[in-house]
Parts: sequence; C-alpha cells; structure tokens
Amino acid sequence: MPSSGREAYRPGLGSLLVFLAAVGFSFKSILIKLAYGYGVDATSLFALRQIFSAPFFAALAIWSRDQALPRSALTRRDWLQLAGLGLLGYYVAAWLDFLGLRYISAGLERLILFLYPTIVLLLSAWWLHTRVGKREIAALVLSYGGMALVFAGHVTAPGGERDLALGATLVFASAVAYSIYLIGSSRVVHRFGTVRFTAWAMLVATVVGVGQFLATHGLDSLRLPGPVYGLCAIMAIFSTVVPALLMTEGLRRVGANHAALVGTIGPVVTMILAALILDEAMEATQMAGAFLVLTGVLLVSVRPARVESPAEP
Repeated sequence: MPSSGREAYRPGLGSLLVFLAAVGFSFKSILIKLAYGYGVDATSLFALRQIFSAPFFAALAIWSRDQALPRSALTRRDWLQLAGLGLLGYYVAAWLDFLGLRYISAGLERLILFLYPTIVLLLSAWWLHTRVGKREIAALVLSYGGMALVFAGHVTAPGGERDLALGATLVFASAVAYSIYLIGSSRVVHRFGTVRFTAWAMLVATVVGVGQFLATHGLDSLRLPGPVYGLCAIMAIFSTVVPALLMTEGLRRVGANHAALVGTIGPVVTMILAALILDEAMEATQMAGAFLVLTGVLLVSVRPARVESPAEP
C-alpha cells in the first residue's frame, strides 16, 4: 500500500486505528472465558480460532507477496527462521495463554501478558548485553511491584488462591515465549515485510495447532455447542485478523512510541469488560497494581527504538 510521507503520517487516524486494535485484542480473553463456559478445552479452542482465521491470513500472504524481498531472494534459512518463530510466537505462546485462562481471570491474564516489553528488556540485557539504565530499572520496579499488588488482591479474594500459581505461570511463560519471538523476528521480519511475515507465521501456527488437535482429540471432538463456533469465529476475525491489520496501519501512521501510549488502553478495556461480562472483581488493590504495571510498561515501551509486532499470539 504505497503512500507519501504526508499521507502516511496522519496521527488522528493512526491513533484511532491503534485504539481499535487494542480494543479488539482485549476482547480475546473475554471470548475465551465465555467459550470455556461450554466445556471446551484449550486445544480445541485454539485449533478452531486458527481454522477460522487461516483463510484471511492465507489471503494476506498472497496479497503481500511483493513486500520487501521477492520470493526468489528469500533463502531456505529465512523460511526456516520464519517457521520456527511462528511456531514459538503464535503456537507455543498462544496455546499457553489459552491454557492459562482456564485458571485465572481475564483481567489478570491481560496484565501478565502486557509485561512483555519488560521481559524483552531483560532478555535483551541477558542475551544481547544491552544496557539497562535507571529508567529501565524504575520501570521494572513499578511493573513487578504493581503485579505483586494485583496478585495480593487475587489471593485475598474468596477462593482467589485456587489455581492462581498455575494459571499465572502458564500466562507468564506465554509472555516469555512471545518476547523471544519478538527479539528473533526483529532480525528476520525486514526480509519478508511485516504483513507477509505475520501471515506466514500464523499459518505455521495453524498447521501445528490443528495437527495437535487431530492427534489428541480426533474429528468427533468437533461436535461442540453452536455458540463455541460463533465465539471462535468472532475471536478469529475481530480479535485476531482485524486488530493485526489495524495495528500495522496505525504503527505506520504514528510510530511505535505513540502506539504504545494508545495501546495502554488494552488491559484497562479487558478489566472493564471482564467486570461487566464475567463479573470479575475490580478491587482497589488490584486497580492500584494495574496502574503501576501500566506505568512501568510505558516507561519501557516509549523509547527511540523498540521491538514490535502487529499481532498478538
């Protein structure tokens, strides 16, 4: 989609696109929790989400085939790296997230996932020996101190301690897997172009996710209540495909820093929706912790250089 610099930089439209993308991504946790109410398991739910979204990503893969390097210039190593990163970022990370949502609230899940910029920071400091300054240290203290407050609110709530550790561990592992994907993809995505890379990575995750479902469940397990299919279709289109495209266009118009600021609305939207739709509690301790987490993540995210991706797992 070629455009002039003047056309590309449209902050009003770009901010709106990023906002809508953040809202779309925020609905995913709510839809998963609603689907779990019909007795479906994580593997089936993930496979259905991938099946419904696959045609759209296949179309995007074809449409974006002229992005960045032509197909003939891409090496076998490029494709193997894409496959490995797609497996990690959109299969492993996503499946762990789906599984974790069986045990913890949607609001807590979204906050834990939102920690990924801090995890990228820590992993980059460990692997790439990047410098961690006072700003980054303050961000880490705020983010993880805030998360401790959120956990305290859940533990003190009636029945809040049940399965909390398992669910939080699974979702945090998802955030770690996604962070590794972001670090790795930052060195590969320029060869494919953002849209083409994301489309093919999602298709890799679809093949593996559907394969896992067939190997462990079989086709008879697809006899699920009708609403499950409706929720998965909505999740695939409005919480996966459309937000990914909106975020890509929004980033192109306003840049990563502004997008990070607008994207902070995501966890807030999830917590509000979870309270309204799922009757999840919004206690003062949890809200204070969430504020600290969002502040810390912003300190890390709003920077001259930032690892980014248009789609969530």
